[in-house]
Amino acid sequence: MKHQLYREQQLHCGIETAWRFFSSPANLSKITPKDMGFTVLSNYNDEHIFEGMIIDYTVSPMLKIPLKWRTRISQVELNRSFTDFQEKGPYKYWSHFHEFIPNRAGVLIKDTVHYELPFGILGDIAHWVFVKKKLVHIFDFRYGVLEKLFNRK
Repeated sequence: MKHQLYREQQLHCGIETAWRFFSSPANLSKITPKDMGFTVLSNYNDEHIFEGMIIDYTVSPMLKIPLKWRTRISQVELNRSFTDFQEKGPYKYWSHFHEFIPNRAGVLIKDTVHYELPFGILGDIAHWVFVKKKLVHIFDFRYGVLEKLFNRK
């Protein structure tokens, strides 16, 4: 069964600042909880995303067992949106659409994740028991980090 996670957050910065931060693979580990054991393996240094970019990671979402994950940037519209799509990893399907909407307060960011777990009904049970909670935890953590980085008063 396919699932969707949707989040939005207002950032008090310009579109260029928001885009620069989110389009750098080096910043992914900054917005992911440490307990996920998330490590970017691809070495892009300060290179920003481009359509076709492949990013390899390891992630340890359960019992500290490392899993390999590979995403491809499947769509980029400069300063507006990009999509990362799982090529290999823990999900049967994963597509994460990032949207950036400039406004008077700065930039509204929107995240829409469509995902499906493997293993049929067992994957559905895992989703309701812990995967959904884990994804909510990840995006809650991310929200807090972004508040500190972009919305300090």
